[in-house]
Amino acid sequence: MKKETRVTHQPKVTMPKGNKPLVDPVYRSVKFTFPDIDSATTPQSRREGFDYSRDSNPTTRQLELLSSELQGRDDAICVSTGMAAAWLSLLANLSAGDRVVFFVECYRPIRVMLRERLPKFGINFSMLSVHDLDGIAEVFAADDTKLLIFEAPTNPMMQVPDIGAIVDLAHKHSVTTVLDNTFGGLHNHGQFKIDFYFHSLTKYASGHGDVMGGVVIADEKQIKQLKPWAVNMGATLDPGAAYLILRGLKTYYLRYRRHSETALTIAQFLHTHPKVERVYYPGLADDPGHSLATDQMDCCGAVLSFDLKADEQETRHFIDALELFATTASIGSTESLVAPAKLYFAQDLSAEEIVLAGISNSTVRFSVGIEHPDDLIGDLEQAFSKVFS
Repeated sequence: MKKETRVTHQPKVTMPKGNKPLVDPVYRSVKFTFPDIDSATTPQSRREGFDYSRDSNPTTRQLELLSSELQGRDDAICVSTGMAAAWLSLLANLSAGDRVVFFVECYRPIRVMLRERLPKFGINFSMLSVHDLDGIAEVFAADDTKLLIFEAPTNPMMQVPDIGAIVDLAHKHSVTTVLDNTFGGLHNHGQFKIDFYFHSLTKYASGHGDVMGGVVIADEKQIKQLKPWAVNMGATLDPGAAYLILRGLKTYYLRYRRHSETALTIAQFLHTHPKVERVYYPGLADDPGHSLATDQMDCCGAVLSFDLKADEQETRHFIDALELFATTASIGSTESLVAPAKLYFAQDLSAEEIVLAGISNSTVRFSVGIEHPDDLIGDLEQAFSKVFS
């Protein structure tokens, strides 16, 4: 074989029988083949085999199987980002003339998608408060209401919806339920009869802030209906990214518990601080959502918000004074993050909607990392002293 040919048709390394790697390989290949056409067209090959990585890839498939098992469902589809997962969940379940219901307390890009993008496809919307069960029941009863998309807890104010009550109302009126479970995590909320879960795998699943991904999780029949949409949309998760997320998931439970323990410690510190008006974290015993969160979740995660006794400028000075908290909008990383809530999460809301969402000029959102809580509290103390002394 000429060397010009050899660089394309490279030597193959075959593992001896019984010789297996402890870490699974990354299947970077876009294309897969079979020995012959007949073997490629058997029912098993069509069902379980691989042909083109936009359709399926062994590394990505491994992540799908793990994610669905953690969420307590049969199957999943991995895509490139959490927002791609949101779009897939909605587009495959809505048609022109349908109505989708969501809550003012939800993630800003979801509100933008529902209020600015989907109406161009003839899809209508109703935006309520997550706590307005009477209003939810009323809009669910409308003939054109087909789908509910919501999150638990909500971003950024950590409101805890009564998932059981909301889902019961949805089922009563044949409304499809889609839960953004990113804040809850892959191990939470699986006990509810949710039709579709989706996650930003960029957050807790990856856990290191170095890879993006998303996943839609449901029962096998529902995922089978979504699959052609996912393939045609082309929002494929790269197998290298899938590998990094799989690696991150090995420490998922360790990180989530550490996040939750430290977030509660920080919330308790802020709860008693004279320059803090109110703390929003369902792990606190006196938080309005504590009882629901205790019933629905195992731990409350890394995210907490609080209102400073300060104006907007002082709030920004406080955020800038923090040294261990990086100013950015993501969550679930090993490092602690901070964001001004109104600036980062409420730009699309009117003044009345901002009040309904519970966000003020002095609201700050933390995503607590896995640093030692004493160091984080020390950083908070120096920022309080620097700005308010």
